[in-house]
Amino acid sequence: MMWSTGMPVAARALHLSRGVEKPSGRVTYIVVLEGLCRFSVQELSTRGTYHTARISSLELTKTEMELVEQDQDFIMLSRQFKATAMELISVLELKQKTGGRTKVLLETVPVHKLADIFAASFEISFEEQLSMLDAVDPKVRLSKATELVDRHLQSIRVAEKITQKVEGQLSKSQKEFLLRQQMRAIKEELGDNDDDEDDLVALERKMESAGMPQNVSKLAHRELRRLKKMQPQQPGYNSSRVYLELLADLPWQKASEEIELDLRAARERLDSDHYGLVKVKQRIIEYLAVRKLKPDAKGPVLCFIGPPGVGKTSLASSIASALGRKFVRISLGGVKDEADIRGHRRTYVGSMPGRLIDGLKKVAVCNPVMLLDEVDKTGSDVRGDPASALLEVLDPEQNKTFNDHYLNVPFDLSKVVFVATANRMQPISPPLLDRMEVIELPGYTPEEKLQIAMRHLIPRVLDQHGLSSEFLQIPEGMVKLVIQRYTREAGVRSLERNLAALARAAAVRVAEQEHVVPLDKGVEGLAAPLLENRLADSTEVEMEVIPMSDNSQDLSNTFRVASPLVVDEAMLEKVLGAPRFDDREASERVASPGVTVGLVWTAFGGEVQFVEATAMAGKGELHLTGQLGDVIKESAQIALTWVRARAADLNLAAAERVNLLEDRDVHIHFPAGGVPKDGPSAGVTLVTTLVSLFSQKRVRSDTAMTGEMTLRGLVLPVGGVKDKILAAHRYGIKRVILPERNLKDLAEVPSSVLANLEILLAKKIEDVLEHAFEGGSPWRQHSKL
Repeated sequence: MMWSTGMPVAARALHLSRGVEKPSGRVTYIVVLEGLCRFSVQELSTRGTYHTARISSLELTKTEMELVEQDQDFIMLSRQFKATAMELISVLELKQKTGGRTKVLLETVPVHKLADIFAASFEISFEEQLSMLDAVDPKVRLSKATELVDRHLQSIRVAEKITQKVEGQLSKSQKEFLLRQQMRAIKEELGDNDDDEDDLVALERKMESAGMPQNVSKLAHRELRRLKKMQPQQPGYNSSRVYLELLADLPWQKASEEIELDLRAARERLDSDHYGLVKVKQRIIEYLAVRKLKPDAKGPVLCFIGPPGVGKTSLASSIASALGRKFVRISLGGVKDEADIRGHRRTYVGSMPGRLIDGLKKVAVCNPVMLLDEVDKTGSDVRGDPASALLEVLDPEQNKTFNDHYLNVPFDLSKVVFVATANRMQPISPPLLDRMEVIELPGYTPEEKLQIAMRHLIPRVLDQHGLSSEFLQIPEGMVKLVIQRYTREAGVRSLERNLAALARAAAVRVAEQEHVVPLDKGVEGLAAPLLENRLADSTEVEMEVIPMSDNSQDLSNTFRVASPLVVDEAMLEKVLGAPRFDDREASERVASPGVTVGLVWTAFGGEVQFVEATAMAGKGELHLTGQLGDVIKESAQIALTWVRARAADLNLAAAERVNLLEDRDVHIHFPAGGVPKDGPSAGVTLVTTLVSLFSQKRVRSDTAMTGEMTLRGLVLPVGGVKDKILAAHRYGIKRVILPERNLKDLAEVPSSVLANLEILLAKKIEDVLEHAFEGGSPWRQHSKL
């Protein structure tokens, strides 16, 4: 008899065997039992050595079983059980090639006993076994047995499906492996085996030699292990491989070979590339000196601000040459996407690193000179603000761990020398401007332009057009005329274009006259008729016989003109046209009262701005034209108010109560009307213009002025003084009126310019009027100020 927490079962011992003896000395035995029937306990006695009980069997009698077998529910359950069991046996027979004996059992053993036999054959939990024993009702027992058989059948089918799928993949992989091995063998037989190592093995070796930091190397090898488990046809294989190749190609520790820091040689190199620009060159020499004393010094973050054409971009390239480093140029003009700086995240399709990381990959060194060109022309939209992303790049305390979204690992940018360029300072955000060392390049004086043209521009232009000094010569005097009459700019681009026009004219003349005869063979190879045609045209030709073994000399210059083409004033007007600028412009435009010469600052450098005023019959209104901004309109109103308030003191009205604008309007115009204008620096110019209009006194044509004024008549300092003084010098102005508090800015103006100008300082508007009119202010003896 067996006891359990469920139904008791009567059993008979069939076999007893000795088990394994445990280390404690205890011996276990194994007993094999055969179940006989289920029963219920009527009475239990615990007296004596063994327990005894009076029981009653729960098995159905033959008569009772016959009645159950006639039940329709039992018949349906029996059919369902046998069908499921037969299906299970068929599946097992295909796998194990056995099942004949089991089929015999289905045909001979009663169904209610088959349920117990099948339940005992499955690996089910102890609770399920007790539940099966508790099922005294044959229908309940059959239902549970059917459920167990069906569940076992489904698990076998799922296992078969998985096995078939795995076997299919294995067979496909084995097939690909076999084909690859055959392809490799074919290549070896053909001698075309250029792929001795697997690509991933080569990539791993490349990663080992990249010198990655420990944390980056750990991440890269984890990604490589993941890549090795992938098939090349899987979607993420290529992106993962490209990412690892980028990590392996980046210069984590590779730097440019440090040349001996010779300050004199570096200074000579900078002087040979650029003329002038003393302040910038001195800053580079200072950095080299610091590097010589402290080799691990941080790279500077320079920002060159100046008008176009003054050499900002080319100066950055010269800095790289002087430092012996590689050069990377990144143009930020019109960039509106933050991803251009920080890169795209790898989750996006077509993602790629930012321009900084891509540039470092191309130069393959971690310490180049990196130019951020046009940093003032970045934009912002829904994709982010590139200028804000540059805050991390240009901060020496943060760029040690610059995090590109594509890399997703920190990269050290502290060894990079950053050079930014901009035309204007205002569009640059204050936090970004605070991270850079601003060096202003206001423009060149006419003398500097002349030296730049003679030393750099003319040789470059001749070389670009296939000419030399033997074909074309441009004297210094003609270059001065080009600077004075055809160019008025802060830089030298327009000057170079004009010189290129002269070179093209010379090239056409040389090509048409065929002064140059290319020789593909020796001189003796020239046909006699060819020489006769050259001499028949009365062309002066010098012949020089050159040995054919001398390959170092250009044979195209064997025949050369007897005398080069020298540019003169007539050729200037023929090629460049009539002069665009005239030194008499200021005197002609200030010939009548109510016109004053002002000085303004633009993104292209300083400019001369004429201010015109006229009076007419009206209602005392002020009209302003010239596409003016709000600030300059307010300056005009302040100037008119100051003049009206002091009309009697300036002898502009007979009495203090007389209205200066009675029955008349004043119109102020700023030529040219198509150019937007704004800013406060035209205040003193407006006052001088109105005083000249009302007094009918002409302002001196050789005098220009700039300065902001207050309602009480004080003259306040303005910006861009150096650019404005250079502009006045270009226009032939001889006298410049400046605010007294701008005296300190004169230190940046070249001494050669100051020597040709008379600088007049003003603290109050009265000082401006005293200097602006010929012979001083004629009403000063009546002034009560």
